[in-house]
Order: sequence, then structure tokens, then C-alpha cells
Amino acid sequence: MTMILSRRAILAAGALLAAPTPLRAQGAMRLLVIGGGFGGASAASFARRSYPDVQVTLVEPQRAFVTCPYGNLLLGGERQISQITHSYDGLRARGVTLVHDRAAGIDAAAKTVRLAGGQTLAYDRLILSPGIALRWGAIEGYDQAAADVMPHAWIPADGAQTLLLRRQLEAMPDGGVVGLAIPGNPFRCPPGPYERISMIAHYLKRHKPRSKIIALDAKEGFSKQGLFQDGWRALYGDMIEWVPGNRDGKVVKIDVAERVLETEFGTRHKVDVANVIPPQSAAALAAETGLVNDSGWVPVNTRTFEARAAQGIHVIGDANIPGPMPKSGYVANTTAKQAVASAVALHRGQTPPEAVYFNTCYSHVGENYGISVVGIFRPNADGTAITEVPNSGGVSPRGDLPEQRRAEAIYADAWYDSITRSMFG
Repeated sequence: MTMILSRRAILAAGALLAAPTPLRAQGAMRLLVIGGGFGGASAASFARRSYPDVQVTLVEPQRAFVTCPYGNLLLGGERQISQITHSYDGLRARGVTLVHDRAAGIDAAAKTVRLAGGQTLAYDRLILSPGIALRWGAIEGYDQAAADVMPHAWIPADGAQTLLLRRQLEAMPDGGVVGLAIPGNPFRCPPGPYERISMIAHYLKRHKPRSKIIALDAKEGFSKQGLFQDGWRALYGDMIEWVPGNRDGKVVKIDVAERVLETEFGTRHKVDVANVIPPQSAAALAAETGLVNDSGWVPVNTRTFEARAAQGIHVIGDANIPGPMPKSGYVANTTAKQAVASAVALHRGQTPPEAVYFNTCYSHVGENYGISVVGIFRPNADGTAITEVPNSGGVSPRGDLPEQRRAEAIYADAWYDSITRSMFG
């Protein structure tokens, strides 16, 4: 049967297509989450568990999430890519609406998000967890094309960069040199480069024991430094050379063709495999929405994680400026919960809950050898700053403590399993 539509019906249909897609029946709060990493997945999961009357939609282009944590263990040969890849089926089963698309623009005044595929989503509150952007060009000669030769392996995406670095280590001759370029603060996962050094050494010790690692660092110190260096000496002897910024460790130029890392005083380090971790900023979507300041990161109210530049948008994960809290997976998880609770309370005209934030960061240094740092943080009364609670945290004790190291390696694995299960089901 042929149906003939009237002009009025056609216009009405067109208006419906052009209008923002309603996320639920009228009256229910619409919580839209952009980004399905540690921040966004934690927010979506927590919202569904804690506020069943709130509709939760998660926008994420990837069909599965490859974690940055434990990517270093893949380099060390202790994990496979399938073991650090998580589907979104668990979130979907909890009632989260998944939209696999890329957010192309945010209209904070209209409370809508435009997707690359053409759809527009309306929201009551937005949880924005866009992650980081690599500052291409901050190191001369290092751009996206260079990353195909000298991988950064710092934004996992589908895991291609981490797998590329792994293949290069496997192809390197015994007796070769691995060079790392490490940025200044702030950047994602402060202990990450040093766990990476450890796990690469762990692989080389077993398969290419005559090889060396030279780590060129823009900084003069790093997280858990004494513990890492104790472990390096105990496990790897003189395989690792760490060069701080005050000893000409800052890499300013890359020669991809010659595989050379050049420092600010002109020292050229020729290597067989290079891992270049460039300086970073908040992801482009945050900048394009006008949320970042001159630092390149998003200032937020530290009690609610609402962006200073736009009401109704709560920015979590690595994109914001979290004061003394590190850009870690645990911090993304704990602040996601506070942001969701605050978003719901503010939508309902209520006072957001009191906030307390936690961080625990484990690092693997070798087989059965783990170390950690712990911190507890609170925002001040007006949400302009965060301070670490005095005497609340600390780091693993130093010394020859094999049982302590073995136990912390087990705790690290348990942490990873529990937090990914909490996020993805």
C-alpha cells in the first residue's frame, strides 16, 4: 500500500528529525556522560547504581576500552591486550544508553551536544570526561606521523600504539638502546613513565640482557622516586640510566629518520627504540567549548567538579586541574562519583554532598615486586582549592622487604580487577 504524506506531515517529520533527541520521557533527569574511560565509565556506572530514576547516556566512539593502567605490563610481557580491554556490555546491561559516536561540539547555553554523526543530544547535566590531548609540536620534530615510528603509547585508544612499542622491543637486537622522553608536570599518570621503564627492563632482562635504557626526563624528580630506583638497582643492575632535567635530560628535538633524541643543550642520543611521551593538555573538546584556561587544563569547583566557565558541565578525569591530586585512574573514579552526586543534587535544588577524595597508585617494578602511594584529599569551603589531609597517606616503606613487595604486587592486581569490574561490570 502506498502512503501519501501531506505537506504538513512532512514538515512535522522534518522538525522531529532536526530537534535534539530526547533522552527519556519528560520529567526524568537526563544525565549525559561524554567519554568512556576511567572518569566517564565510573560516572555512568555510579549514576545507574545510585540514582535509578535518572536516565544515563554515555557517548564514546570506541566499542571497547583499552586501559592505560596495565599497558606497561603488556610491554613487560605480563599481560596480553585482551586482558586490558573491556567492553561496554556491562554498562549497557545496567541500563546505560550507549551511543558510539564522537562528541563534535557542546552548546552550554542550550544544553545540547552535537555528535559527529549528525545527532544532537539534550541534557540536564553533563559529565564531561574527554581525557587528554598530546601537544604535537611541543617537541620539535614530533608529530602524529612521528608517533608511527616512535610511539607515545600514552593514549591507548584501540591499543595500537602500545602494541607497536611492544613489537619494536621484540625486534630490537640484544645490546640495543631504548630511549624514553618524559615530559614535565602535569601529565597523565605521574608514576607511569617509571613503571614503564621498569617493565621494559623486566622484558629486556629476560630476552635481551645486554641492552640499555636511557630515560631522559624534563623533571628533576618523580613520584615514588626512591622506591623505583631501589628496585631498579636490585632487579636490573646498571641497565637503566635516568637523566633528570638539571643534568640535560629535557628532550627538545626529535630526529625520526636517525632515531635520535636531542636534549636542550644539544646532546644527541641515538637509540634503537624510542618511546616519546610528549607534553599534554585537556582534550580538544574541552578547549573548543571554552572550558580551559591558559594552563591548557579545565579549572573546576573542587566540591562539585563543575567547570568554572560553564554551569551544568562537570569535568572529571585527566582534563581538569585537580590541585595536588594526581591525574590517576583512582582519582578519576573517586571524583566521578562526587561529580555525579553533585550534578543530581544541583538539578534537584539540593546541596551537594560533602566531598572527600582518595588516591591509591600501585606500580609494578618487577616480577612479584610492587610499590604504592596513597593520599586523601578534601576541598576547601568555597571550592577553590584542594588540600591533602595531613598524615593521611604515604608511600611504601623502603628497604629489603621482599614480602612487602610481593604483597603489593598482589594488591595492585586486585585493585585493577576491582576497579575495572566496578566500571564495566
